[in-house]
Amino acid sequence: MQKLTNKVAVVTGGNSGIGKATAALFAREGAQVVITGRRKAVLDSAVEEIGHGALGIQGDVADLEHHAEVAAKVHQLFGAADIYIANAGIINLTTSDKVSPEEYDKHFAVNTRGVFFGVQHILPVMRDGGNIVITSSLAATRVLPNHTVYAGAKAAVAAFARNWALELRDRKIRVNILSPGPTDTAILAKLGVSDADRPSFEADLARTIPAGRLGLPEELANAALFLASDTGSFVNGIELNVDGGMLIA
Repeated sequence: MQKLTNKVAVVTGGNSGIGKATAALFAREGAQVVITGRRKAVLDSAVEEIGHGALGIQGDVADLEHHAEVAAKVHQLFGAADIYIANAGIINLTTSDKVSPEEYDKHFAVNTRGVFFGVQHILPVMRDGGNIVITSSLAATRVLPNHTVYAGAKAAVAAFARNWALELRDRKIRVNILSPGPTDTAILAKLGVSDADRPSFEADLARTIPAGRLGLPEELANAALFLASDTGSFVNGIELNVDGGMLIA
């Protein structure tokens, strides 16, 4: 039996990586999926790949007008949303002494401000009893090299989620935090890891993870499905670390 039949799910950053894997799984589980992304060609490709009537809305989560557009389209086309996955994010690793004000502002505009105002805009069109999942990061809890600004931005959204879980209790809207560890996505290339260096990079990274490997986007999607579906109906305000045990290593 499908777990999300007749549900409307919005996934920000659903055009790649964990977001796309989550959107695809939700669609297979019966949800009407709406994904967002900045790059139109990538967004269109993801919509085609996800199938099941998925809808793509182009925009930048740092732009508040984008969130207003998403909420308006969801209300117009589907009446309301049941699930909101605040997944879109960026990462640029560097030591604190080399972080420019522009880089700092960019991290918080996308990873923090984008999450806060995305939730603020979707709530008026979300059904009572809905679910919100905020993608944070292992870096918000465990100190990792060169992650300072990224970690701060992700720690903030985890704090948002815990507060929302209480603020929204009268509406029976559950809010939980999904914190991935190292995951095998295209973001590795964006961090400057070349194809030639990738095997050794992954091997070195895997040695820091008790599971002995990187996570797969599909594994993070399964965790998001647990949090967003009735399977996790008594789970609220938690941070679920899906990291192969790296937090405790």
